[in-house]
Amino acid sequence: MELGLNKLPWWGQLALYVVLGAGLVATHHYMYAVDMEAKVARTHAQRRTIETGIARARVEERRLPEFRSRIAELNARLAALRNVLPEQKDVGDLLRRIQTLATQSNLTIRGFKPQPVAQRQQHAEWPISLQLEGTYHDLGAFFDKVSRMPRIINISGINIKAHATTEPSPATVDAQCTVTTFVLMEAPAPGARPGARPAGAGARPPVAAR
Repeated sequence: MELGLNKLPWWGQLALYVVLGAGLVATHHYMYAVDMEAKVARTHAQRRTIETGIARARVEERRLPEFRSRIAELNARLAALRNVLPEQKDVGDLLRRIQTLATQSNLTIRGFKPQPVAQRQQHAEWPISLQLEGTYHDLGAFFDKVSRMPRIINISGINIKAHATTEPSPATVDAQCTVTTFVLMEAPAPGARPGARPAGAGARPPVAAR
């Protein structure tokens, strides 16, 4: 080889060395540099992903007070609803309270008949059919007391007629009405099937003790 190289003119030898050096550089580039460039590209991509995540986290962090405020507002609204809408376990006490108000208003309860529960999205309607006997004044006093209750109570279907009796009685009117209370539904139990019928839907309200 040396003999062959020695036979070449100096510029030929120089050109050969340049070609060999370029080949070595190219081999090194493809073996190491290309792999390094791929690693650098992956690192840059990971860095951009992390920077995007950090920027997103900073945005969420700035909105954290807003989220906390909304949660506090929702909790306050739920607490307010609990004040005016009894939960299912409190319905019996509420119905007994209505009966007490009727008695305190000097009304005689001739009928107290629970009606089927109407299921809504967030609450249920528990209607009670009442048949009352008394005077116009006593009936008005009863309706007024019910309207002043902290719970939401709706009185509908009022039908008043003259009291029909052959016996002496202080009552002058017979009244029939439907008293409806609105019950806050409990959250579904964990693992409950979506769309499953809530407990109590279509049932009748508990009958308050007379």
